Amino acid sequence: MNVQQSIPMLPTEEAAKLRGRGPVSSRPYYDPEWWELEKQAIFLRTWLHVGHVCEIPEPGSFIRREIEFANASLLIVRGKDGEVRTFHNVCTHRGTQLTDEAAGKASKFSCRYHMWTFGTDGALLSAPDFERFYVAKEDCALKQVQTQVLAGLIFINFAPQPKESVREFFGPIAAEMEGLPMARAVDFTEWTYEIEANWKLNFDNFQENYHLRFIHPRTGASTIGPENPFGYPTHYGFSGPHRSQTLWKNPDPPEIPPTLLMGYSRGAALAAKDGANFPKTDFKLFPAFHIVGLPPAQQYTHTMMPLGPSRTRGTIRMYWTSEAENASRVFAREFGAMSIRDVLSEDRWAVEAGQRGIARGTIEQVHFQDHEMLLRHLYETVQEKVAEYVAERGAA
Repeated sequence: MNVQQSIPMLPTEEAAKLRGRGPVSSRPYYDPEWWELEKQAIFLRTWLHVGHVCEIPEPGSFIRREIEFANASLLIVRGKDGEVRTFHNVCTHRGTQLTDEAAGKASKFSCRYHMWTFGTDGALLSAPDFERFYVAKEDCALKQVQTQVLAGLIFINFAPQPKESVREFFGPIAAEMEGLPMARAVDFTEWTYEIEANWKLNFDNFQENYHLRFIHPRTGASTIGPENPFGYPTHYGFSGPHRSQTLWKNPDPPEIPPTLLMGYSRGAALAAKDGANFPKTDFKLFPAFHIVGLPPAQQYTHTMMPLGPSRTRGTIRMYWTSEAENASRVFAREFGAMSIRDVLSEDRWAVEAGQRGIARGTIEQVHFQDHEMLLRHLYETVQEKVAEYVAERGAA
């Protein structure tokens, strides 16, 4: 599959003409009132990535997700019929949370307070002295959250009736996602972080290469060279609220130190067994979901969840299409994952320093150059979603 074939990829000058130029207001990067609008306009009615089906392989398998901005604790469950459903982790009797476990397997969920018991489909199965409540069991089922699966990835939407399916939301990118190894994944390596930064400011860091030669002079060597000293992408593409780019690869990268070479070569050899030989892809998906693939071994997803106007949680996962059945494969996977982690951690101080500076209100405008057009596209998309929400609220 020719990844990105569904998104017209344009050279810099041509793509930049679609986005416009000029500074934008800095307010959306720190203002609490604006964040509240974003929460209502975007995060409470947009498809959000929360997991992978390999986490719930069998009927009764479940994972718990805490979504702080929505004040929600969620149970994502595979039912007896094989369907993946999401319920609020809240007993419908008096609101007690059903489980504190992060993951597990259960044929039913019982509230420890009064033993109301629910099936994996959310239905109320039993409750002591239920006849004295004078209400139908059907009216006491667990509260459900809209859930759909695409390419093995689990997405939720807090809107009771989403305007579009997850496949419609991603449009032509959906087919590309289904062709990636993560769609067949049976395992993953994960790490999380929390950063003192607005979700857009944090996401923007991963949408531009302007900073590569300054922040990543060692780890970014493969995408920086005399012909392209800033490591700028060669092409950019846009599909609705989503973006993509084609990275330039250094034809003559610097020599890799022997210790790293051993790890990289071992990882590459085992990656082929993992079925990870695939074309490079780099999708920036709305609102804050990043899919990166650098063959042969390093496909990962990076999901960002806002924790407030100036704090974000990131979850990075490298997906694997087979179990790690020996120490060599475990080593290769951990080496690849930690190599990615090391690169990403180099950005942290700069992102947090940017948040501290912008939150002081000293600068009223933010400037984007042509190679920061993905940042501009995200900014413009957020503006459009908020304006649409405000208009709907005003018309109600």
